[in-house]
Amino acid sequence: MFSRVLVANRGEIAVRAIRALHELGVEAVAVYSTADSDALHVSLADRAVCVGPPTAAQSYLRIPSVIAAAETTGCDAIHPGYGFLAENPTFVRACEDSDIVFIGPSAEVMERMGDKVRAKEEMHAAGLPLVPGTNDAKGLEELRSAAREAGFPVLLKASAGGGGKGMRLVESEDDMESAFTNASAEAQAAFGDGTLYLEKAISPARHVEIQVLCDAAGNVLTLGERECSIQRRHQKLVEESPSSALDETTREEMEAAVERACKTIGYRNAGTFEFLLGPEGGFYFIEVNCRLQVEHPVSELVTGIDIVRQQIQIAAGDELELTGRAPRRGHAIEMRINAEDPARGFAPAPGTVHRFRPPLGPGIRVDTATSDGSEIPPYYDSMIAKVIVWDETRVAAIARATRALEELEIDGIPTTREVLLDVLRSKAFQTGDYSTATLGELQGKVPSLSPA
Repeated sequence: MFSRVLVANRGEIAVRAIRALHELGVEAVAVYSTADSDALHVSLADRAVCVGPPTAAQSYLRIPSVIAAAETTGCDAIHPGYGFLAENPTFVRACEDSDIVFIGPSAEVMERMGDKVRAKEEMHAAGLPLVPGTNDAKGLEELRSAAREAGFPVLLKASAGGGGKGMRLVESEDDMESAFTNASAEAQAAFGDGTLYLEKAISPARHVEIQVLCDAAGNVLTLGERECSIQRRHQKLVEESPSSALDETTREEMEAAVERACKTIGYRNAGTFEFLLGPEGGFYFIEVNCRLQVEHPVSELVTGIDIVRQQIQIAAGDELELTGRAPRRGHAIEMRINAEDPARGFAPAPGTVHRFRPPLGPGIRVDTATSDGSEIPPYYDSMIAKVIVWDETRVAAIARATRALEELEIDGIPTTREVLLDVLRSKAFQTGDYSTATLGELQGKVPSLSPA
């Protein structure tokens, strides 16, 4: 086991990783920007190193500074959390060059899976079904022809990224050129790569993902699915497990396909395979997330497996104690509390949290780095907390989730709390008959047809 690990992140995920390290008897080193000097992850860590001024580009994303912090504090490994450098193969190679273990998959696998077109090709070779569309990046005229063949509406998607960046829904051929120009420019700005590919827009669609753990010996453990269809701007707001959209046969087919894919591509550590479910019940591969997901607590609550602890142990050379399909029990729901103003299109709303009172009671977990007086800076992700609940049944879990949100108190800034309550109380969510369009429908807006 490692003796000292640097956590290359901030906020609730840095707190989460530091706690896991301490439970394993490992010292934790935090990094922070000058905007985060008073943050919880800094005070929880055994040591902390300032890596730059507030903006992420000058601090948390600055590879030389993060590597130097790990070297000067004698760290054996780096845990990247999610976001920032978590899926950056250049950072992984920088760790290797400094003889520091990166807690995650290899740079080579990350590079291949980060190229969405190549990932689709490899998943197709592994036998995973794909959304109809182009198998590689194309120019405007080729995409126009492919769209005619697939049938409108279609989605233009960035080859090099996700999270809704470089994505456009195209309803008709007349919209193709402007959508291509705008999507390509956005992808170039976000990822340094403006190439696009095309997929048939599936409607109504559901977004379901499979969590995996893989060790260096080639063992694979699947931890079931998470339903992530409640989204705004292609970003998830509510996740639950199990999904009401899957029967046991489909669930087994998806997990078997993911296990096969992990072995085919040589995956290691924690990862998530994302799929769309069509109205006919078929599932289609979207992408692989080569990192820990924000919504990992959902899988932890239904399996009883600490995914972050497993990440660290796998990186230290341990083999998985369980393989195949992890046992599951009950139902879990996660709700993301973001500093956003739903009345302004979920625009970020940084500011001071004057009062923060998380919900308590049985079956409730709150992952956060927020307390009274915390500043939500404008430089980073807007998430304040994750409220996760567990109960024996879905009906009981929804009731517990509703009670938890009703108890939650956050004063000082707008949040997504009321929107989340609207979702939980909606007929669509209560019955389990919802899709990626549901949040837009509840807000009276025209939704996009499928997520990133």
